[in-house]
Amino acid sequence: MAELPEVDLAQEDVDIKHGSSGDGGDVAPAVGAPVKEEAAEDAEAKPPTTTTERHISIQTKLEDLEMLVDLTGAGRKSCPLCPEDKFKACYSHKLRRHLQNLHWKVYVEFEGQRMCICHLPCRHLKNNLSTEQASGRLRAHYHCVVCSVTIARKTDMVSHLKRHVNKGETEASYSGGPDVLPEDHAPSGHVYEIMKELGTNVQLLPNYSTPQKSDTYFNRKMKANRQLVFCSLAVLAQERNPLECLDAFGATGIMGLQWAKHLRGAVKVTVNDISEACIKMIKENCKLNNIRVDGGPRGPRGPDGAGGEAQEVPINSVEVSKMDANVIMHLRPFDYIHLDPYGTAVNYLDAAFRNVRNLGIISVTSTDTSSLYAKSLNVTLRHYGCQIVRTEYYKELAARVVIATVARAAARCNKGIEVLLAVALEHFVLVVVRVLRGPSQADESAKKLRKLVHCQWCEARAFLRQGNLADDTLPCTCHGSLPGRTALQLGPLWSGPLFNTGFLRQMLLAAVQHNMDDIQPLVKTLICESECTTLKSLVHGAPSLVHGAPALTNQVECGVVIQTLQSGEEPGAADPPGKRKSGEDSGSIVKRLKLEASLEHPAFYYSLHRHSIRGMNMPKLNKFLQYLSEAGFRVSRTHFDPTGVRTDATLEQFKSVLTKYSVPTCTNSSGTCTGRRSVL
Repeated sequence: MAELPEVDLAQEDVDIKHGSSGDGGDVAPAVGAPVKEEAAEDAEAKPPTTTTERHISIQTKLEDLEMLVDLTGAGRKSCPLCPEDKFKACYSHKLRRHLQNLHWKVYVEFEGQRMCICHLPCRHLKNNLSTEQASGRLRAHYHCVVCSVTIARKTDMVSHLKRHVNKGETEASYSGGPDVLPEDHAPSGHVYEIMKELGTNVQLLPNYSTPQKSDTYFNRKMKANRQLVFCSLAVLAQERNPLECLDAFGATGIMGLQWAKHLRGAVKVTVNDISEACIKMIKENCKLNNIRVDGGPRGPRGPDGAGGEAQEVPINSVEVSKMDANVIMHLRPFDYIHLDPYGTAVNYLDAAFRNVRNLGIISVTSTDTSSLYAKSLNVTLRHYGCQIVRTEYYKELAARVVIATVARAAARCNKGIEVLLAVALEHFVLVVVRVLRGPSQADESAKKLRKLVHCQWCEARAFLRQGNLADDTLPCTCHGSLPGRTALQLGPLWSGPLFNTGFLRQMLLAAVQHNMDDIQPLVKTLICESECTTLKSLVHGAPSLVHGAPALTNQVECGVVIQTLQSGEEPGAADPPGKRKSGEDSGSIVKRLKLEASLEHPAFYYSLHRHSIRGMNMPKLNKFLQYLSEAGFRVSRTHFDPTGVRTDATLEQFKSVLTKYSVPTCTNSSGTCTGRRSVL
């Protein structure tokens, strides 16, 4: 448990100590007051082995708060967070409204836990306070989820939690949560909690969200990233198996364990990390999921060594290695490599492309959003060798910056890339590419690295062609009508497509097969974006895909670089398991990719709110997509921006359609406004 911080402005008081005797104490156990450690010296000498009991005012769901009282029973009941003199006993329907409106709505949230307001006598009184002041100080307060102190004001509690975050004390002083199992003790004596994601259990050490504290790191917000990577690996596993895949930065090992647990014999997983604490954690998590570590003891067999009922036969085996990520990628070849360092991955790209097999896949996750989203321009130039500015399409700009860096690293190893997937969300940028071996493929990829010409005034953009001037490339006329320099050259960036439609369709099938409901809407949006069409057109064009049917009939023209199940064909019927693709098959795949160059989606998107017209009410986004489609343009939504529109129309054409279907705010001669209230 984290040490108690210093008292600030007499707002934070130490909790009442729990009675030491077994038959009672100064405070009744029903009050639920937390326990305070009495020997601070002993706590510093050895790691804690127990956690304090969670106060009843800290809950994760409203149902948990209502379960403190039996609301289904008859008779009057008292509030568990209010004394009798403040809230008298009442019937269940009135007590339920009281818990919802007073305690549950007035809360402070921290890492999924809600600290509801508490009116119990949990605070010490000051001797110099009068009776009225003491009564006010005694009542409403919050219990800190980290250090269990009581704070009266909500704003002070928010500031108090920020100080905990700045100090790295972000681990709650108890085990709890909907995805957390009962606590246990690690072999080192530390207290940990067990979290379950996609059917995989992982134990988390204290301060797991701050690697500076525990060397291990787990981010709950990266769940979508882990599921996208899993689906891409599942698609590659349909091509050839067994796959040799590497999670270069294992941390808790949850990603590699998910691969081994759900894909079973189709993958040979290697989880690597350079930290000794992470290696111990990964091995413990393997035992927790009944997965054998290569080189470790095998699971028990049934009676007489065969047959019988085996109780704990390992599901799969995982190789755990402790070395630098660059070293292991230089030493061994892999079919699938996932890079997810803490920050940028540019230092590991050369080693990743050195030994990756032909037609293998490399997925790169970059979390240095400050440099990719144009908040630290000097870091962007230093790491990625690109010059960018903050634009309305900054997320797609970040994805193209990462792909350009990946393409240059591949070209140095005489290899080219085909981008299968590029996703940029609030806290990460994920790029998944297929490796194409050969100098000719490297040259083709290098030709797609171009400068981008961006207008600072109207935000028109176009890729600079060789030999053209910046002002001649832009479709706008701002350089002639406005004084000064309006055009900037950004990049070099990746100018090719960001998605492979057939690969995304197979990812959607994998998400349906493994019950990944969270990312299915995202993958559907990516499919629409890759085809530059609306979801309505996608449903009418391929209903079997949207509803998760196992067969697809439109994979020939969509650029599938994998084997598909068509007309009852079973995977592995043509080639035996483990056999690599022949040169003829690889050449046919490359030819198919070249034929699909004309089906590329338009680059970049326009934000509807950015180009809104003052004094005009814009149409709804779905209606505007319909208007653009009726005007003869390809159009779709984009996952980069909820108000963004990806279309092959120019900015001038985009604005003309927007102006045509926008309604003036003031519609009558008297000057009264129908949409917005006029300010005179």
